[in-house]
Amino acid sequence: MFTGLVEALATVVELQPEPPGVRLMIEMPPSIDGVQIGDSIALNGCCLTVIAIDKQHISFQAGEETLRRTNLGRLKSGGKLNIERSLCFGERLGGHFVTGHIDGLGTLESRTDEADWSTFWFRAPLELMRQMASKGSIAVDGVSLTLVDVEANRFSVALIPHTLAVTTHGSLKHGDTVNLETDVLAKYVERQLQQGTS
Repeated sequence: MFTGLVEALATVVELQPEPPGVRLMIEMPPSIDGVQIGDSIALNGCCLTVIAIDKQHISFQAGEETLRRTNLGRLKSGGKLNIERSLCFGERLGGHFVTGHIDGLGTLESRTDEADWSTFWFRAPLELMRQMASKGSIAVDGVSLTLVDVEANRFSVALIPHTLAVTTHGSLKHGDTVNLETDVLAKYVERQLQQGTS
């Protein structure tokens, strides 16, 4: 379980094919310590297991399904990732509950920058849009954000300068693909409504 509060940006060092998946190696961000083999870490919001560690690098394995369903399949050496270690019980929960299980992909449709602030509109699959509501929560590439406007097939978020500076969102441009995870509570509500109509 995660909070959607990104701890650091990590740089992709290597993507080594391990058919049908890959081994992903990233640089160990200086602010990330105490990582152990077997730990769960969210990369762009996708929960992966640490399989190897040295002083400078952390390695993970990503399977075919993960590569197909998330933007991790589009990574290249030198690319940046949002990274967050799993939540420890007893810590403050500043974002919202994020499982690290990506629901689908969204596309940045437009970006409006006003001074150091930005408003993004993302297009998303209809089945995910049914789980969104204005002022609700969404994780975009692992970043906990508040939904501003929600339409039939797109939604908007407002990003503060700090978020733009410390996550990959600052470099997003029109057409970029992002990982989306809707609020887990919305999933349960939708499921109950579906059962009530069957």
